[in-house]
Amino acid sequence: MKGRLTHHQGGLAGTPTGLLEFKSDTTPKEVSELLMFRKPSLFALAFLFAVVLHADNIVDEIIARVDSAILTRADLERGKQASQQELKDRYQSGWEAKWNERQKDVLRDLIDEQLLLGKGKQLGITGDTDVVKRLDDLRKQMGLETMEDLEKAAQQQGVSFEDFKDRIRNQIIAQQVVSREVGSRIRISNEDVQKWYEEHKNDISAPEAVRLSEILVSTQPPKPAVSDKDKKEGTQPTQLPEDPNQVAEAKAKAEQLLEELRKGADFAAVAKKSSGGPTAAQGGEIGSFKRGEMAKELEDKTFGLKPGELTDVIRTKQGFIIFKVVDHQQAGTPPLKQIEDRVREQIYGEKLEPAARAYLTKLREEAYIDIKSGYLDTGASPNQSKPVIVASADGPSAPAKHTKKKKHFLLF
Repeated sequence: MKGRLTHHQGGLAGTPTGLLEFKSDTTPKEVSELLMFRKPSLFALAFLFAVVLHADNIVDEIIARVDSAILTRADLERGKQASQQELKDRYQSGWEAKWNERQKDVLRDLIDEQLLLGKGKQLGITGDTDVVKRLDDLRKQMGLETMEDLEKAAQQQGVSFEDFKDRIRNQIIAQQVVSREVGSRIRISNEDVQKWYEEHKNDISAPEAVRLSEILVSTQPPKPAVSDKDKKEGTQPTQLPEDPNQVAEAKAKAEQLLEELRKGADFAAVAKKSSGGPTAAQGGEIGSFKRGEMAKELEDKTFGLKPGELTDVIRTKQGFIIFKVVDHQQAGTPPLKQIEDRVREQIYGEKLEPAARAYLTKLREEAYIDIKSGYLDTGASPNQSKPVIVASADGPSAPAKHTKKKKHFLLF
């Protein structure tokens, strides 16, 4: 499934991958959905991806210095766009109100990142291996064959692939610093888990739902090529009808795959190899559905199954589908044993937020940070010192030269 190459950021620039975000603005419904069917995401990172802006041959204003690093007005605008996009993705309605609360913290988050990158350099963290793995996972999620295809996809969307890799690398380094310096010190007892569960029983109560994976054997003929005339007129070519022979072959193939699965074949492996659906690269996983969210026929065939069970081959408009019930959540509050790992993850996230903020405050106090008048670091510590800028024979001390882009900086 080809997708859009994006990179958002927001929140603590170092929250380890896979954390549940349960903060003061998280509603009981969101807590419930996070705990019930939290689907692993490649970039579940607290700040998902950053928008890459082009800044060739523009005058860019320096708004902050963090030790030897600089932050520019373009960096701030990039952070704002990324933070907005994350909120739009997470809250389809009402994101504007949350943006009004978050926008004051964008510069703070950028400074956080620079502090963590500096610490990562001290600790010898490069993130090289993880960058390659992260890009390869993204390639698979987008249904692309090679890394060259991923680079082309970035170029087609106007994104510098090198900048994109740098953003991923910075994110990984920041995450690993917080994980090593903060997360490794967090302890969660069985009593903590039990207490959290008792206090949030009403929040995690949920309607009946199933999490599904699919294998699709398509019966659709190839889409006709779009002619120059169609392009000019803005019309789509007429879809060809199904070929009865192809339909029969697709049905036979689907039944053969079902037989293999019932004999013990791994569903995800079969989906990756044989499914013609858009989720093949993810092992067929399509997410969770509550009652009323699926077609009645499909709901009847899946909601009666237990986790691990398979449907028969089902005929649909797209072809023949086999569903596997990955999880089946009954209505009400799930037993603690069923969600204990996710509760621990949730508590870890809650403890990590203040602990990481305290750690970043300490880093600020050890660093030289200078912010231009009119800009505010909401994470500033009253104990941090301001650097003394000493003029050299060449004039004001200047930031290191950037070789990727021709930028001109206005010093303050």
